[in-house]
Amino acid sequence: MAIKKSELYSSLWKSCDELRGGMDASQYKDYVLVLLFVKYVSDKYAGQRDSLIEVPAGGSFADMVALKGDKEIGDKINIIIAKLAEANDLKGVIDVADFNDPNKLGDGDGMVKRLSNLISIFDNPNLNFARNRADGDDILGDAYEYLMRHFATDSGKSKGQFYTPAEVSRVMAKVLNLHEAKSGDQTIYDPTCGSGSLLLKAHDEAKHATSLDLTIYGQEMDNATSALAKMNMILHDCPTAEIWQHNNGTLANPYFKEADGSLKRHDFIVANPPFSTKSWTSGFDPANDLYDRFKYGIPPEKNGDYAFLLHMLTSLKSTGKAAVILPHGVLFRGGAEGRIRQEIVSRGYIKAIIGLPANLFYGTGIPACIIVLDKEHAAARKGIFMIDASKGFIKDGNKNRLREQDIHKIVDTFTQQHETPKYSRLVPQAEIAGNDYNLNLPRYIDTSDAEDLQDLAAHLRGGIPNRDIDALQAYWQVLPAMRSQLFAASQYPGYSNLTVATSDIKTTIFNHPEFIAFNANAKAHFSAWQARVLPQLKGINPYTKPKQLIHTIAEDLLASHADLALIDNYDLYQHLLDYWATTLQDDVQMVISDGGWLGWSNDQANTDLLPKDLIIAHYFAAEAAQLAELESQRDDITRQMEEMEEEHGGEDGLLCEAKTEKGKLSTKSVKDRVKAITKDSCATEELAQLKAWLALSELEAAASKKLKDAQKALDTKVVQQYRQISQVEVCDLVVEHKWLAALEASVQGELDRVSQTLTRRIKELAERYATPLPQLEAEVETLSAKVAEHLKKMGLAWN
Repeated sequence: MAIKKSELYSSLWKSCDELRGGMDASQYKDYVLVLLFVKYVSDKYAGQRDSLIEVPAGGSFADMVALKGDKEIGDKINIIIAKLAEANDLKGVIDVADFNDPNKLGDGDGMVKRLSNLISIFDNPNLNFARNRADGDDILGDAYEYLMRHFATDSGKSKGQFYTPAEVSRVMAKVLNLHEAKSGDQTIYDPTCGSGSLLLKAHDEAKHATSLDLTIYGQEMDNATSALAKMNMILHDCPTAEIWQHNNGTLANPYFKEADGSLKRHDFIVANPPFSTKSWTSGFDPANDLYDRFKYGIPPEKNGDYAFLLHMLTSLKSTGKAAVILPHGVLFRGGAEGRIRQEIVSRGYIKAIIGLPANLFYGTGIPACIIVLDKEHAAARKGIFMIDASKGFIKDGNKNRLREQDIHKIVDTFTQQHETPKYSRLVPQAEIAGNDYNLNLPRYIDTSDAEDLQDLAAHLRGGIPNRDIDALQAYWQVLPAMRSQLFAASQYPGYSNLTVATSDIKTTIFNHPEFIAFNANAKAHFSAWQARVLPQLKGINPYTKPKQLIHTIAEDLLASHADLALIDNYDLYQHLLDYWATTLQDDVQMVISDGGWLGWSNDQANTDLLPKDLIIAHYFAAEAAQLAELESQRDDITRQMEEMEEEHGGEDGLLCEAKTEKGKLSTKSVKDRVKAITKDSCATEELAQLKAWLALSELEAAASKKLKDAQKALDTKVVQQYRQISQVEVCDLVVEHKWLAALEASVQGELDRVSQTLTRRIKELAERYATPLPQLEAEVETLSAKVAEHLKKMGLAWN
């Protein structure tokens, strides 16, 4: 039975994390990722002639495995890595971490044990990278991404900057129009490449869309991080990528140049430069820049955001496109930055600005944006397309994270240039100029929720303001007759009265013909989607490509539900992707790896794929009902005993003396008490109560045995059914009654949310204005009169 991918990655991280001891995650990653690298190249290239990577004798992961328990394991691992590095010109790349450092890995037996265990983590048959990506399944890439996310999370604010969250990388790759790439000679460049994740996402996007291997260029200031980037390129099948490291950084010492000494121009650029760096001028004079990068102005001496932006603008070809992450301050800060911003905007270089949620990045919690540059159509550009996606995220530990639906919505909105209230719009150049080239998103897109205003007149005389009812127009467009059934005009113009009791609002909505029709329409959409994907799901076989499968059915779900009113098709899309992440992905991988829809595997029931509850519900419903009845009978007896103990078990109660030292009643303690008082003529009542308890105890024991025997008999039948069930039956049960049933429940949840939201708002308005001020005053007067009368009777005056 195949191991679940989710379990594989989580166990990989857990094992590595347990072994790191007190070492900082930002350092420990260098050890773990080097071992991952050696394992990958050994699986992929060992024994192959003329391969991209040579695995020399004495330089493989198998040689490391042989060292487990060796007293000189640290030194010998260094030797193995040195051989592999020397054979592939990787000195200074994979040999940065010292596996014989007692300060980080412990002394003597401690080091031997830790390194032996670390090697054992990767010496796992489920981590075989020999055919990685061959079947459309990137085990290595997924494992690497999982580890990097956790290393970044644990590295803290100042040390997690080596990693750009994968979700943000995906958005950037998709907004660059990489599907328009025409040749493998076209280039992707990142001037502050970190571990290379942005470059790889862009490369993969182009390759997926065009099958082209675009040429990769990256520069990084930190030595260890640039080494990580080079390893990352090889791990992701991009061994020819050029990654350059220089301590002074890209601004002072750009490495990639044309033959004439000018900056090399690129087709595509992606970057997440350090935010607001204060030392950007170190090593060069911006006023006399050799590469003419600051012709639109020199950024402030203590803030390098625009220095990186101008470097990228200069590094683009005349048809080039770029996506860069920068803090929101670049959109509105004045002074030199304001003048530079005006120059760039007025020339049409900025195609789009995408505002992101706060606290996405590991190096900072401040909100950031993606600025999309496009030189190709700059001259004809009449405005900037702005997206405020700051509210679309999910909490993930102490960080925020973009969901699949957030990524898809951003990309769809950008690609289609679709204007959505409170989310996106194309802002004309004239409007931007009128705002003095301030690009702060709230100036152009108001994402604030409408204020829920209290109506003084309604509080004074009753009735619900029509403006509050009108605010529910999205519902009335779908359910027009329902409004007139719920509300009637008040005697006061502009106000209405609720026509049903507040307790009947939900029932009225739920049973209304228009809502029933709305429900039926939504379910019909989902049923049609089910019918289309059913053959694909039932057709899963060892040759199925999981990522292609989920992409196909998820895109179908999103598109086919786009016209549904009141239900966000992106929410439905997220339900499917969430289910894929928690259950469906592992199930599909299991069917593929096990060679079919197996109910019985490795001499045991395959309950991971086919849960026991499904077997019982489908084949043994009568037995399950009988079991439930027996359990109910047993519980009824237990309840009688508990009630008896509650009534007679207290201090001086008839059952008090029969309790054990722990204050409990047991069959033995009660029998002992019966024996002790049998001949006591004064204890007749107590004796009768004890015998009554014993009688119930015997009934409970008999009922429990009967229940246990029935459960055992059912378990035997279930095991037998697992043994004999056919693959066709397993397929039907899993696809229809597990997968699609779970997704159908999610759709029903969205339908319920519609009725609940409408009910809650109407009830809130009704209760808010239910008792007008005159009525309250009359009630106060009545109550005051009653109090005065009572006080008068008591001989007290009431003024």
